[in-house]
Amino acid sequence: MRIAVIGGGVVGVCTAYFLADAGHEVAVVERFGNVAQEASFGNLDLMGPSAIQPWAMPGTARRVMRQLFRPESPMAFSAKFEPAMWAWLRRMRAESALSRFLHNQQRLHSLASYSRDMMAELSLSRGLDFQQTQGVLMMFRSTIEAAQASPLIDALSERGVPFELLDRDAARKLEPALSEETPFDSALHLPDDSAGNCPLFVRQLKKLAQEKGVEFRFNSAVDAIRAEPGNVRLRIGADEFSVDAVVVAAGAGSARLLKPLGVHLPTYPVKVYSASVAIQEYELAPQLSLFDERYRVALTRLGQRLRLSGCAELGSSNIKLHQKATTTLVKVGDDWLPNAANYRTATFWCGPTAMLPEGVPLLGATRHGNVFINVGHGAGAWSLAAGSGKLVADLVSGRHPAIDTDGLSLQRYAERVR
Repeated sequence: MRIAVIGGGVVGVCTAYFLADAGHEVAVVERFGNVAQEASFGNLDLMGPSAIQPWAMPGTARRVMRQLFRPESPMAFSAKFEPAMWAWLRRMRAESALSRFLHNQQRLHSLASYSRDMMAELSLSRGLDFQQTQGVLMMFRSTIEAAQASPLIDALSERGVPFELLDRDAARKLEPALSEETPFDSALHLPDDSAGNCPLFVRQLKKLAQEKGVEFRFNSAVDAIRAEPGNVRLRIGADEFSVDAVVVAAGAGSARLLKPLGVHLPTYPVKVYSASVAIQEYELAPQLSLFDERYRVALTRLGQRLRLSGCAELGSSNIKLHQKATTTLVKVGDDWLPNAANYRTATFWCGPTAMLPEGVPLLGATRHGNVFINVGHGAGAWSLAAGSGKLVADLVSGRHPAIDTDGLSLQRYAERVR
């Protein structure tokens, strides 16, 4: 089949690669001039099933409200408070109940585990090098944060995932670069999780996809999709072209394209942030990746640079930097690795991503037999992209997926999404 993939981020390019690998003729349609130019440029650098968690978890609402008027917070709000945002936040709060969190975490863990396996196979077979590092330390600043992580730790134990809960001395012994001046309660060591340079990986995978015949149409913004029996027509400006099927993987732009087709997604556009800074003192740079549980910020070493990624801004559609988000990133760097780099000279970035209230992506078929979706990965797209792309490629090809996709399709919304 001739298939169009709308979106040149990590999810779209992974989808295109696996579709081509399955024997399809594939074209990626991307509105920017290259791959990984939007959310994939600033995603969390962490990969693996353990560190990735839904934003909606027990205690999230209290944490956000407690930090709402502080200069640093994992979530920032712009001056624009719109009904859609509050409706999304209410749904997110409902998904924060313990039972819902555990359900969503299980879905994420299954998909992220599969994605890790796909990534490992791809990297090994094709010799990819995207500045990978191994091991993650999840930092708990207080006893309350450590206690709130109990459901996650219990779930990891039940699934047989390797981890070690460390006290302050053990954590500093494992990662000597940690500042002696910043107090914390404990740390969770996740040895099987890793980190890597997402944009670099996407550029490498683009070349591999092109070797398989994938065509990339850059600077091409899709204005509309029209599903017809036997084919799908895409309108790009004054032009139209026809394909047998389409996969919508356009991130924050997906809902707009799908709505006229009667496919309504409960996504909300959220701005995510990152900062990149040159390492100044290499002996003081970390060997492990860090994740600050209070501020939901990851700090990773990528070659000669340190990257901080995290924070979410709601209620804004522009690309202006929010001071609270940048202040939070700088604080996390200063707190944990103060002498490794000068974080005030960092290059800051922000961009939109599409987030679902439960934090679990949607993939597979829609009400139209030739329109498929791969959306809603949020800031964790890097950790989920390879598995999501392979699953969608299998579903489009009529193959039985390697893992259970229950809860990953539109069916989970029943009457709410048709």
